[in-house]
Amino acid sequence: MANEAEKILSHFLNRLQRNERIRKSLAIGIVALLLGSIIYFVYDIMPRRYALSITGGNILGNRHYLAKVLQDEGAKNGLSLKIVPGVGSQEELEQVEQGKLDLAFIQGGLDNHYPHVVHVATVASELLHVLVRSGVNDISGLKGKLVNLSSRKSGTRIAAQKVLEFSGLTEGIDYTESNFSSEDLITMHPDKLPDAVMMIAFPPSEVVEFLVKERGYQVLEIPFPASLALRWGWVADSKILAYTYNVKPPVPATDIKTVGVNMHLVANQNVDPRAVFKVLENLFNPAIEIRLRMKFDESQLTAPSGFHLSEGTKMFLARKNPIFSAENFDKIKTIFGLVLSVFSTLLVILKWFKGEPVEVGVEESN
Repeated sequence: MANEAEKILSHFLNRLQRNERIRKSLAIGIVALLLGSIIYFVYDIMPRRYALSITGGNILGNRHYLAKVLQDEGAKNGLSLKIVPGVGSQEELEQVEQGKLDLAFIQGGLDNHYPHVVHVATVASELLHVLVRSGVNDISGLKGKLVNLSSRKSGTRIAAQKVLEFSGLTEGIDYTESNFSSEDLITMHPDKLPDAVMMIAFPPSEVVEFLVKERGYQVLEIPFPASLALRWGWVADSKILAYTYNVKPPVPATDIKTVGVNMHLVANQNVDPRAVFKVLENLFNPAIEIRLRMKFDESQLTAPSGFHLSEGTKMFLARKNPIFSAENFDKIKTIFGLVLSVFSTLLVILKWFKGEPVEVGVEESN
């Protein structure tokens, strides 16, 4: 049966071979296919520019400034970023989930029930600042006070509420919540300002410095960050250094403990992994570290945020893998064998197009 099928195939190929029109049509088709494959391959490896949208929250926050620096440096290196101001990490996550934003800098400690959001990088740790008017000396002193927790959809509010709850303070019973933005706090009349302000930012924060120097606030210590870190993975035991916000009088007067909160960069899962790679390539550029005057630790890039790791992040992490690893050597051997097989096939095809007889594998008897 097999020999009979090979004879039929040989007869069919011989008929095609004798027809010059068919041979030329097939040759043109194969050449076009090869050219198309080459063009696609060349296009795929060519340097390209990527255009993405990103948010860093409100325009007075350090995340917005980071997004602006990333925008400036990315423009020099194949990355065009459109910055969209936001009002809070929770709302920004929802926009990334819906595909209205490609990327967002958010803080840790938020819900991760967003199936279309992926983790790009853990960037750095921000610090929770508790600013108080005179007369408040510790967290318990916030009882009966008006405490500003930022906007209702902000990550700051979620983190601040957890700290206050751990301290035994319940909103609506022990304190009254307000939700002024940073812009509101800077522009409103001093008499209208809340008794306390809780804010998450890199030190030194310009907004915190304004409230300390121009409005007389003090920075309060949170004495139990290590205990919180045992309960919540997004909490770090951190401190604000003495004299960070003023020298005379010193604010704070000594190094004080506070809660550190990881800042993450997340993306919609449909963003091109190569674009995510380009974002990370720019984010961990020394030029950005110089402008921000802070060091980003690439070893912390995958510190968990609760979201799945993006494919672009995996590509970025793999860029330092040795080319001639055992795995890549096996791939090279496989590709080499494939190339030899394709080359042999092309020789047979070339011979066929020249009109020479092609042996299918069965010799006909005389």
